[in-house]
Amino acid sequence: MDAGIADTPTPVHLDKVMDGLAVNPALPAPMVRRLFARRRGFGRVAGRPDLTEDMIAEIIAIDDGWLLHSLALNDRLPDRFRIRLAAHPDRAVRSALVVHAATAPREMLEQLIDDPEAQVRKYLAQNRHTPPDLRARLASDPDPAIRASLAKHWTQAPEAVRRILLTDPEDTVRAAACSIYFADRPHPVPPSDLLPALLADPETRAGAVIHAVLDEDTLRRLAEDPDSDVRAELARHPDLPPSVRDVLAVDPAASVRVKVFARPDTPEHVRARIHASVHELAQSTEEPGSDADDEAFLQWYQNAFAPTELRILRLDWVTADPLPHIDSPYVGFRVSAAAGKDLPAPAVARLLDDEEEMVRLTMAYAAPHLVDPATAESIERRYRRRDKFTFWWDGEEVLTFPSETLRRFATDPEPRLRSFSPRDPDLPPTLAEKLAADPEDRVRRAVAPHRNLPLPSLLRLLADPSEHVAEAAGASPFLPVEQMERLLTLAGV
Repeated sequence: MDAGIADTPTPVHLDKVMDGLAVNPALPAPMVRRLFARRRGFGRVAGRPDLTEDMIAEIIAIDDGWLLHSLALNDRLPDRFRIRLAAHPDRAVRSALVVHAATAPREMLEQLIDDPEAQVRKYLAQNRHTPPDLRARLASDPDPAIRASLAKHWTQAPEAVRRILLTDPEDTVRAAACSIYFADRPHPVPPSDLLPALLADPETRAGAVIHAVLDEDTLRRLAEDPDSDVRAELARHPDLPPSVRDVLAVDPAASVRVKVFARPDTPEHVRARIHASVHELAQSTEEPGSDADDEAFLQWYQNAFAPTELRILRLDWVTADPLPHIDSPYVGFRVSAAAGKDLPAPAVARLLDDEEEMVRLTMAYAAPHLVDPATAESIERRYRRRDKFTFWWDGEEVLTFPSETLRRFATDPEPRLRSFSPRDPDLPPTLAEKLAADPEDRVRRAVAPHRNLPLPSLLRLLADPSEHVAEAAGASPFLPVEQMERLLTLAGV
């Protein structure tokens, strides 16, 4: 054995290294085949884009659950193999085929639309790429959960389909078909002749309110409804009279007040009063005891969450006319303004320097081309993964930096910025080597696949104590073939 190979440390997380190797684009075809025999992990090798038809046939013949599941998720899978897998006895395999319904052969979808497993039909109901005529058949599915899922996800179904769902004998289906929440936009508008029945039905009333004609009797009934969701939806109605709006502004339920707060016609002094009262209510409401009923717990949760709801509001009317709101005292208004288009440079600069991270990130995401390098560095340097509503930024590469900045980041005290340094495709080997020895996992992981990382450093990362780093090293296309051979031998395949 070559001395260099013999001296290479054995991976601590060999299984994760093999997961990386399974997707390594430089893995030779004979070694890809050897991985078919591996029975650990999730069969990721079957998701490779370079599988030949012979390889695919071999995977199907092996009949391993994880390999087949990964194969079914492979968007490069030829049609004849998809049709074949549609008859597989494992429902997880059949369900996985639905993910790429947009490119699936109709024969496969026709086979799955009557699948005996509800899970498969549910995925078809949810998938916007299921052909409309096949999807419509699910409106008569014997399982109400399938019909409810269809109602929730197919928001622009033909009227005939929506009528079936809106008049379904099952409460859960009607509630999903006329809801305050749908999986997609735009939300559907129920046929006008069904509105009286939908408003009379407790299961559909909240979802129907926004479409109601507000005569005096309807207004009175809805404003006095015991369901706070109904009153909250009334508070959103575009034709709400100011007198009723002002009554709802002091509603006992914070969720109702939040909807009044978000209206474009709410006077500023009323908006300010609601903002203060919602925070006071959240602080003063005690968590109900273990003997409390579900309604009491739900009310407590809604009151406690209301201040957050104010922060995360996304207001289309503010986004459409953002300039009056860039200095709003309310975070949700400034975030909505930051999502606006064609903002003048001073407004962009103001929002990029906002005291609230959510505002800064929204503005940067909306117009990354307007963020100069110094501001980009400031935004990234100030970022902290402390808000669950901004955590998405951590995995994004919205802002770009010149090579000289990325190289400077290699020695920055902030680990997050050091992890950006490998974005420079021409990062000097000396800096790449330094990053491979960084104390922070995220930095070592970022540099593992870099083309200029010296081989001894890459080999050390294969034995890294972090499984994520080890996996990234296994996936590096710059791993020599002889090292790939060594790893496969170690794994026993």
